[in-house]
Amino acid sequence: MWKKREMLICPLICFMLLLVACAREPEEEADMAMTWEQKLAQELPALGHRNWIVVADSAFPLQISPGIEVVVSGEDHFAVLEKVFRAIDASKHIRPRIYLDKELSYVTEDLAPGIEACRQKLDGMLKGRDVVPVLHEELIARLDQAARTFRILMVKTNLTLPYTTVFMELDCGYWKPESEAKMREWMK
Repeated sequence: MWKKREMLICPLICFMLLLVACAREPEEEADMAMTWEQKLAQELPALGHRNWIVVADSAFPLQISPGIEVVVSGEDHFAVLEKVFRAIDASKHIRPRIYLDKELSYVTEDLAPGIEACRQKLDGMLKGRDVVPVLHEELIARLDQAARTFRILMVKTNLTLPYTTVFMELDCGYWKPESEAKMREWMK
């Protein structure tokens, strides 16, 4: 009689394990089905000082550093950038330090048709914001270094023009650099 019980228990345990494994799949599928906007909304409250958000052109390299998460939007670069700025600006806890590829200023219309209109649109969107030009390779190295410790959310767009990625290193939104400098001076 004991053997009959064992024979029933083993398949029952296997069946329960199968149910548990299957129960996890919809969560994974839900993560895969999450839009970039949902991903941004989910992550933004947790992001802070030293995290990055990058709105990248379609050819931006897929980096393998552990802290970089890439989401492919399949959308217009400027529509994505506008939504990202709107979300960051609505968040009181962060503000972006914006970097552009220094090379962008040197790309000419004959080398990349459409770059002038793109540059003008980008300039309009960045008006009133501090923007620092930095060499592309240096920005990639900064991302790689930051991603060893901090989270980076990269949203790739469908833009096919070189050096048009917008890099946003997040800083504290409620504590200004001047306040930090004064505090550090008082600490001496």
